[in-house]
Amino acid sequence: MSQPEPLFDLNLHEQRRNRWARQVKAQDFLLRRVGEDLCERLAMIKRCFTKTLILGAHHGIIGKEIANLENIDWIISAETANALLVQCSGTRINAHQEWLPLKDGSLDLILSPLTLQYANDLPGTLTQIRRALKNDGLLLGALLGGSTLTELRQSWLQAEAEITGGASPRVAPFADIRDLGALLQRAGFALPVVDSERLTVNYASPLALMQELKAMGCSNALIARSRRPVTKKLLGRACEIYIDQFAHPHSGRCPATFEILTVSAWAPDDSQQKPSPRGSAKMRLSDALSLSKSRSEIDKSKL
Repeated sequence: MSQPEPLFDLNLHEQRRNRWARQVKAQDFLLRRVGEDLCERLAMIKRCFTKTLILGAHHGIIGKEIANLENIDWIISAETANALLVQCSGTRINAHQEWLPLKDGSLDLILSPLTLQYANDLPGTLTQIRRALKNDGLLLGALLGGSTLTELRQSWLQAEAEITGGASPRVAPFADIRDLGALLQRAGFALPVVDSERLTVNYASPLALMQELKAMGCSNALIARSRRPVTKKLLGRACEIYIDQFAHPHSGRCPATFEILTVSAWAPDDSQQKPSPRGSAKMRLSDALSLSKSRSEIDKSKL
């Protein structure tokens, strides 16, 4: 099969993440939120994971969190940005998620905290992960979903349409929850589950949001990005649209949406539960599940 056209300039993204490493602890609120959730999910699984790989270990915060769990033994931190990797403890390897130097069937658990959204070949990466897992091994990961930064995306598109008569991509096209389950099955996983949480973070201004994204190493790394410098007129208009359309009417603070998709899937094994035959259900899904959705909000009051 032919390789998909790459979306991201991975070398540029790595350079920016190495710069982010200098002040990482001041800008890791989203990663800490994800780490807490992954730990809670792992604590509920009644089995021991003797060899765990953190794919995208960042500055070691996830490794420190899961090291306290009774069912986690040996932890390996994998990271492509060396300035982040040196801050991790224990066993460390320099590795990118798209070229994993791992033996087939060598791991019990692979964690991927906020890294898979930057894979140029997500199906290929998932296939490599599944092969690296032992039978009945677990993939547990979190990645940014399609609603992430929707306010910023819309503001830039409208501003460029007004001023330049066109638009260039400035916010990455993140994954859609409806596609992830199918991609996991395509990669050979069993029992895939994907759920979504929308986190709203309130900023003093759109510019404060953009400055934080830059400090986090998350500014535009799309290959198709415009190379022309952003003019003051264009930036100012984008901020005006953001405030007019999305700012809170009383506080004036600007909300930014981060959709976090959490995926869990298992390498196939004969011991796993098999799905029931189609049409064998005894009750409707709507009667069994609560349909209420939870939303979270953070106020970046320091900005």
